[in-house]
Amino acid sequence: MANITLAEAVKLKSVLTKRIHELEDEMRRVAFTTVEKGNNPIKGPRTLESVEAELDEVRLDSRVLDRLMYRANIDHTIEFQGQQLAIVEAIEFATQLRAKSRFYKELSTAEKEEIQYAYSESTTVYRVALFDPENYRVKSLQAEKDAHKLSNLINAKNYSITLAFDDSKYF
Repeated sequence: MANITLAEAVKLKSVLTKRIHELEDEMRRVAFTTVEKGNNPIKGPRTLESVEAELDEVRLDSRVLDRLMYRANIDHTIEFQGQQLAIVEAIEFATQLRAKSRFYKELSTAEKEEIQYAYSESTTVYRVALFDPENYRVKSLQAEKDAHKLSNLINAKNYSITLAFDDSKYF
């Protein structure tokens, strides 16, 4: 059996998903035809059954690839900030770091103090930040850097892991 890297498997997974959608569309096209009354339908080069068989084969490959990818993402680890993280956890952590960076960036744009209109006719009301927006700008940049660093580690690890899967039908 041929081997592919986990990085190649990630790409292949999207190829398989696209192929499944294409075969479903093809099944819709070959399942019906329009004919004049009394005429026999003309069948195309592929039957519904042959497309269905190919679709079943691609779906099986997709499931097998998922199983192999999930297992690799659980069994292999990455060291980040002094911790050993399973790849699946590292992927989630990178996603969380990006979300954290976006939120901190939002906080960093706040004014330290701004007047609030339409709260009171006779009293001036201010909205006061109970934090330093500049600190959150710095924290946002650090979270973004950490996310990039972690993503690079995940990507590098994905190229070092091999899976027993034959991709010759698709590449």
